[in-house]
Amino acid sequence: MSGRQHRETEIARQVRARGLAAGRTCALIAEEIHEACTTQFGTTKIKSHRLAHGIALADVIEQIRALFERDEKSVPGIGETLLSAYESGLKRPGPEYLHYLCSVYRVEPPALGFDGPCICGRGHRTPNAAKGEHDPSDADFPADTRELFVSRQGSEDQAARGDEEDENVMRRTLLGLLAGKQPELDSAVLAAVEGIRRRMDDTLMSATVSPAMLDQWEEATLSFGRQYTTTAPLRLLCDVLLELSAVRTAMSRRQPTDLQERLCRMAAQLSGLCGMIMINLGDHRLARAFFRTGRTAADETGDRALRAWITARESLVPLYYGDAREALNLAKKSRDLAGQTPCAAQAMAPVVEARALALLAGTNGKKEVIDQAKRALAKARSAFLHMKADEQEDMAFGYTEKQLYFYQGDVLTKLGQTLEADMVLEQALEKYSDHILDQTLIRLDRAQCKLLEGDGEEAAKLAAKALDMLAVGYRTEFVMRPAYQLERDLVKAGYTTGPNVQALRNQLLPVSVPEGKGGA
Repeated sequence: MSGRQHRETEIARQVRARGLAAGRTCALIAEEIHEACTTQFGTTKIKSHRLAHGIALADVIEQIRALFERDEKSVPGIGETLLSAYESGLKRPGPEYLHYLCSVYRVEPPALGFDGPCICGRGHRTPNAAKGEHDPSDADFPADTRELFVSRQGSEDQAARGDEEDENVMRRTLLGLLAGKQPELDSAVLAAVEGIRRRMDDTLMSATVSPAMLDQWEEATLSFGRQYTTTAPLRLLCDVLLELSAVRTAMSRRQPTDLQERLCRMAAQLSGLCGMIMINLGDHRLARAFFRTGRTAADETGDRALRAWITARESLVPLYYGDAREALNLAKKSRDLAGQTPCAAQAMAPVVEARALALLAGTNGKKEVIDQAKRALAKARSAFLHMKADEQEDMAFGYTEKQLYFYQGDVLTKLGQTLEADMVLEQALEKYSDHILDQTLIRLDRAQCKLLEGDGEEAAKLAAKALDMLAVGYRTEFVMRPAYQLERDLVKAGYTTGPNVQALRNQLLPVSVPEGKGGA
């Protein structure tokens, strides 16, 4: 024990002794310890309760194991290291461990420093609380929990109605797409999207499905990742959100720890995929919101690779929407989260760093910035070689060689190194057989190279051809933005007339979809 920890323990021991002599409860003593120690030592509320009880980490672990045994559950995986992480604030306990910690200390989650009611829906202030032997009308029963009992059924009914309404909006949108129409991403659809995401957040903050059902959901999640490259964004969003809503419903009920972790993993992946789709649909606010939801779910799993993947994907939002420095910071955070773990984020994060550096440097950037961006690309190529084979084939949850070529070419284009960029982009295009969005962006990068080389007519021709190959369902704000920028750059360079420039302008006009004609 360090001198600092020894001093913290000594102060807590003195506060506890005075509190016991005065006849105070452990809960009140814990509050006094927190007030006395938090400023000087950063003592958390949950640690204050252990100090108030005068017990060691090992004692708490044994009590939790005894409670698991009483409830006829398998031995929990919690140990002193994990409990210490809870006490230091590095991790938040999952719903089940939080319930048993509340049972050990006989307090509610807020007293331990965690928001929301416990998943058991009961109080913990007497030894029999975990068995449900409380009467909500009991005077000793926490007031906030009595209110929870009174309002719980009504809240659940309201949540169920909200679920059904939002799911119906997504189903109607999906049916419209299947019928060949092109529904708009209007306020009703966006409200349903946000509603499903918010309820997933609520479940993660408050939270028995069969292993076979989990297997099916996990396969569906991977399938959505594969469809990411072949399905129009709005259509895929409908499918993914309906699956996310089903996972949320399962998480709202108590699950064994191992199944809860698998559900959290799926929630993180599906939320991350929704964030990626919202980028493609051009809504950066909802994209960030989904990535936040994904981070919350990923934190529950303790999986560094998953947390790094979510962060790397989130870094694309500021990258595409004008804040290269924030993208750079998020990419570095993703790289730090990944550590030495071979995973997709180890390749993805350096690529984002290189792209952000290229945006900051521009075509007339300093040599040291250019060299820094190229070193980041070299790191990405090295990390890619150490990835698992299945991750090298997964464009959504992994990182592929064709993506590596595409973004390397994009970096070189932004740095003004057009000859090398065009060669790399051509190689990237040869590797793509699907994902029309990436193919379009590659073609627009090649058009930008031609403009930088002084051939505006060829640039306009390449861009017009790229957009002509893009079906209506894929013409989102995200993919059209670089095309509009290219047209503006052509005008600045003096290319205002000519058949190719006019062809590009025609492609940039709003496209209406005839009734019954599919856009995807």
